[in-house]
Amino acid sequence: MSPRHPVRGANAVPAPLLRITTAHSPDGAEVVRLDGTVDYDQRARLHDALDRALAERPHLLVVDLSHLLFCDSTCLNELLRIRLASEAAGTALALAAVPGQARRLLEATGTDEVFTIRPSVRAALTGTG
Repeated sequence: MSPRHPVRGANAVPAPLLRITTAHSPDGAEVVRLDGTVDYDQRARLHDALDRALAERPHLLVVDLSHLLFCDSTCLNELLRIRLASEAAGTALALAAVPGQARRLLEATGTDEVFTIRPSVRAALTGTG
């Protein structure tokens, strides 16, 4: 059984915790994988993880969303913030394996036009797809 947030309110359904893992590729890229839900309660953890990955000064920062269950405006704002920070640092940024709900959010806000979106981490690392 996976860890969960405490239930809020009598009819609330607990949301899965956010797990964030970071990996270094052999060519010097950083891959940050998000597993679970990104909401306001998880914003600070996501912010810190993305900043730590960018602090490594990779030539490429890949945010792997393949296991993201939910992304709201909090998540979107963090992705937009790290996009600007990456650009300022001279680091390319790619979102990989964006799931349906997150893709709809990006499309509805027009932000799918400002991100490099790849179908997989492998495609992001090789610049294909």
